[in-house]
Amino acid sequence: MATVKPKAPPEKGSSRKDAPRERVFQGQAVGPGIAIGTARVHDSTAVSVPEYRIPVSAVARERARFADATADASDQVARLQLKAKGMGGAAGEDLSYLLEAYQQMLRGSRLIRGVERRIIEDRINAEAAVHKEIARMIDAFSSMDDAYLASRIDDIRDVGGRLLRSLTKTPYRPFAMLPRNAIIITEELTPADTAVLDPRIVAGFVTMLGGVQSHTAIMARSLGFPAVMGVAGLVREVQSGAPMIVDGLSGKVIVDPLPETVDDYRRQRARFHRERRALTRLKTLPAITRNGVHIELNANIELPGESEVVLQSGAEGIGLLRSEFMFMNRDDLPGEDEQFELLRTLVESMEGRVVTIRTLDCGGDKVGVPLGICAGPNPALGLRAIRLGLNQPSLLEDQLSAILRAGVFGPVRILLPMVATVDELMAVREILGRVVRRLTRRRVALPDPLPPLGVMIEIPGAALSADALAAHCDFFSIGTNDLTQYTLAIDRTDEAVAHLYDSLHPAVLRLIQFATEAATRARIPVSVCGEMAGSPRYTALLLGLGIRELSMSSSNIPPVKRRIRSLHLPEAIQHARVVMDQSAPGVIARLVDEFNSAE
Repeated sequence: MATVKPKAPPEKGSSRKDAPRERVFQGQAVGPGIAIGTARVHDSTAVSVPEYRIPVSAVARERARFADATADASDQVARLQLKAKGMGGAAGEDLSYLLEAYQQMLRGSRLIRGVERRIIEDRINAEAAVHKEIARMIDAFSSMDDAYLASRIDDIRDVGGRLLRSLTKTPYRPFAMLPRNAIIITEELTPADTAVLDPRIVAGFVTMLGGVQSHTAIMARSLGFPAVMGVAGLVREVQSGAPMIVDGLSGKVIVDPLPETVDDYRRQRARFHRERRALTRLKTLPAITRNGVHIELNANIELPGESEVVLQSGAEGIGLLRSEFMFMNRDDLPGEDEQFELLRTLVESMEGRVVTIRTLDCGGDKVGVPLGICAGPNPALGLRAIRLGLNQPSLLEDQLSAILRAGVFGPVRILLPMVATVDELMAVREILGRVVRRLTRRRVALPDPLPPLGVMIEIPGAALSADALAAHCDFFSIGTNDLTQYTLAIDRTDEAVAHLYDSLHPAVLRLIQFATEAATRARIPVSVCGEMAGSPRYTALLLGLGIRELSMSSSNIPPVKRRIRSLHLPEAIQHARVVMDQSAPGVIARLVDEFNSAE
C-alpha cells in the first residue's frame, strides 16, 4: 500500500510559505534509475461500461458485436506486432512474445468463451459481459500464491481494455505532445504503451497498478526507464505540470520536491550513472575472489527475449529458465513440438552457454482447466510443480522430450521444482528414460551425453534429505525464496506477516548449509537461485557456506560480481562460521552488515 509522508511546512517568515509541500509516496521499484522531471497525468483506460439486459432476439446481434470487437482488437495487436519486429533487441523480442499471447487470448480462449456464455445465458450486453468476465479472471489470478503468475492480470486488463474500447467506440488516447523530461503518471501502463515511449522525452513513469514481475516492469527494465509501480491513489494526488522525482531504486515518488531534495537526487543520479558505467566495465572481467577462486554467475529469466540482456550482462549462462511462459494466457496446453521450437530458439541464442530449464512450476489453480483437474484448498501446498507432472505424466513427458530435443542445439540442464522425496526423483528418471527410448525409436537426434538432471531445494524436507537426493541427481539449485517461506510458515505477500520473512533466520541458513554440504560430499554442483543470490549483502555469507554458483536477475550480476572480486574467500569462510554459531536473526543481520561494511 502506498504511503504519503508530507514534509513539515516551512517556518514562519520562510520565502517558501506559499509553495506546495513536498510529498513522498512509496511504491514498488521496478525500473532502476532516477528521473527528475515534470508530471504528466495520463488517463487512457477510463471506459464507461453500460450494463443492460437484452431480449433473446438480440443475443445473436450482441454476439456479432462482440465478434467484431474481438477482430478489431486482434487487428490492433497485429499492427503492434509489426512495430515490435522493427524494434529489435530484447525489448522487441519480449513484446513480440507478449503480443502473440494476446492474440491467443483473442482466439477462443477462456476469456472469449466466458464472455459469449454470459451474453447467451445471462442475456446481458457485450460490454457488461466483458467487464464481468475480466473482473472474475482478475479475482482468480489475484488469489494465486505465485507472484509471477498473479502478475499476469496486467495482460488480462490490457486485452479486456482493448475489447471495451472497441465495443464502446472509446478512442484510445496515446501519449502525445509530452514535454521534455515528462514523468508519466497513470493508473496502469501496458507493455505495448511502454515499448513505444520515447526515452529522449519521457524521463520515467509511475503507475497505480502493477508490480515487479509484470510484463510492463520487464519492459521498463529492458528499455532503461526509471519506474515505480503500485502507488495507489497517485493520479488523484498529482496535477500535470507538478515537478517530481521518481526513485526507481527505492520505490519513492516525490511530488513538489524541495530545492535541497532536487539537489540531493541530482547527486544521486550522477552517482548512479557513474556506478553503472563502472559496473559495465566489469562485464568482461571474471568473477573471481581476491585469492583466485572462480564463482560462476548465471541469470534467471522468464521470457525468451531476455537472452540478449543475459549476454550483455556478462552471465556465464542461464541458471533458471522459468518455463511457465509457455503455458500462460491460454486454455490449452502447448504440445511437444511447440515447446521444442521455443526452447530451441532460446538455446541457440545463448551461443553455447548452458541453459537450465525448470519444468513447469505451477499447479491445478493455474492450468487446471486444460488438465481437467481442480485446485485444492491450499494451492501452494497442493498438486503443483513436480507433483503435478507426476500426476499427469503426459504433461511431463512432452516437456522432457522438448528439452531433450532442444539440447541438441546447445547445452541444457533439466531442473525439477518442489521435489520432496527420492521416490519423486526416481519416478522422473523412469519417465525420462521412457522418453529417451521413444525418441530413439523415432530416430530423433538426442544430445550426447544426456542433460544433467537437477533438483530444486526449496522444501525443508528436501534440504534435510539432501544426502539421499544428492546420490540420485546431478546438481542442486537452492531456491531461497520458497525455502524461507516454507521454513518460517510465512506468506511474504501477506502484509500482516511479510515483515517476519527473513532469509537470515538461523533455520533457513542451516538448511542452506546442510544442502550445500551434502552436494559437496556427493561432488555435485550446487547453486543458489533465489533473491539472496542477487543481493551483494549475502554474497560473502553464501560463498563462506560453500556456494560457488549463483543465479540471479541479469541486472544484479554486475554488483554481485564486484562484491565477489573484493572478497578474500578464507575471510568469508571464517565470517560464515561466526554467523552459523548465532541463534538470533538480529545478531546475524548485524554481523553480516558489519562484515560487508568493513570490506
